[in-house]
Amino acid sequence: MIKHIQKLKAAGILFTLLLTVIGVTATAQEKITLQTAVDRTLERNLTIKQAVINEALGNADYQQAKNNQLPTVSANPQTSYNFGRSVNQATYSYTNQSSLYVAGAASVSITLFQGGILRNQILQNKLVLDVDKTNTAKVKNDLILNVVTDYLQILTNQDLVTAAKQQIDIANQTLDRSNISFKVGNMTLADLAQAKAQVSTANYNLTTAQNQLDLSILILKQYMEMPASAQIVIEKPDITKLQNIRTVYDANEVIGTALNVNPDVKLAEAQQATYQQSIKIAKGGFYPVVSLFGSAGSSYSNLLTTQVVGQTTPAYQPIGVIQGTNQIVTTPIPVSQAIIGPYSGFSQISNNFNQAIGVNVQIPIFSRYQNKTNVTKAKLNLKNSELSTQIAKNNLSKTIIQAILDLQAADKQYQSAKETFASNKESLNVTKQRYDVGLVNTLDYNTALTNYNKSQNDMIEAQYGVIFRSKVIDYYLGNTITL
Repeated sequence: MIKHIQKLKAAGILFTLLLTVIGVTATAQEKITLQTAVDRTLERNLTIKQAVINEALGNADYQQAKNNQLPTVSANPQTSYNFGRSVNQATYSYTNQSSLYVAGAASVSITLFQGGILRNQILQNKLVLDVDKTNTAKVKNDLILNVVTDYLQILTNQDLVTAAKQQIDIANQTLDRSNISFKVGNMTLADLAQAKAQVSTANYNLTTAQNQLDLSILILKQYMEMPASAQIVIEKPDITKLQNIRTVYDANEVIGTALNVNPDVKLAEAQQATYQQSIKIAKGGFYPVVSLFGSAGSSYSNLLTTQVVGQTTPAYQPIGVIQGTNQIVTTPIPVSQAIIGPYSGFSQISNNFNQAIGVNVQIPIFSRYQNKTNVTKAKLNLKNSELSTQIAKNNLSKTIIQAILDLQAADKQYQSAKETFASNKESLNVTKQRYDVGLVNTLDYNTALTNYNKSQNDMIEAQYGVIFRSKVIDYYLGNTITL
């Protein structure tokens, strides 16, 4: 009885561990929808993060351009210890004494006029910031299209894997029948070898389809910046919702809408605006620069230890006597004596304090044609950007027309593939019935099976091809891409 209870406990523990492992495995495989894939790509993708950093750099340049209108304030403290024969900075005379000299000055300067360069630089940096923002939007849109494309490829490969497994089942069933027929003498060894080859071909097709599926899932993980070892399950949307897809578009209407929303065109137009502003900045070099400045400073030297604090009272000497009154007549001595006192550091700094204010004008007279060259280059850059904008528009028009033609062709291919699959499916059913009763040889049956497998794969790829082509049109129209 005790042994029986121990066995039950051991079985219970084993069952609990098994449930735990199953639970961990189940939770480890995360379900990924298309919206989840898009959101994670936008949140984690390194290319987007780089674009955001470049946008932040552009914003810093824009803020700095505005800050350049503020005054420039600087301080210049200086301390030197002089020895040997050197200039006494306090008396401006040569001396052989060692001395300590301390001086300091502060200055402020503000630009009043610079040919409009400061203002135009602000406007240009704002346009450059718009370019960076547009580029970020372009990177995001391109990645969204790439994610949707890869997601559809995953769904395609999943269906191809499922079809390959079904084909293996059919091939195995055929092999089983062939073995039975061979044993009773109703089939030759060559027929049995063909059945075995059909199984090998089906297994090879499954391996190829599985590899393509794993590769497409890996690409999606890379877009989402997930480790390759992460276990995910791709959620398949309701395929019935993707049946009624619009396949007819007017190219002119699509192009007209795309020209206003396409990030490639908007990026080219934003860059063109920056070059237009560059011309104004280059022309500002022909104008003078007017700035207002002010400064204040003082100094101290340890050689100045004394200073004149006053004058002695003039002395008098007798020069005669007034007769009758005997009053002594005196006269002041013309040379007086200076009164010397200590000269403190604070007194030096106070006495040496100086200030200045003024206006500085820099007039460009001859700059070796540098300003003229800058204007010429700015105009050429503008022309080049105009051509780039037009090229972007032309390429967009060609791409949209090609995308519409591809969508129409994909729809026709899908309709044809469905008909071919239906015909081959019916043909396989009839051939199988005749093969089971010995009215059809193995070669004819294998041919029918091969045609069925190929038409099934073609139909799956054609179906998702229509979906993908329609999503490309949505991308150019600026619509949100969903499944």
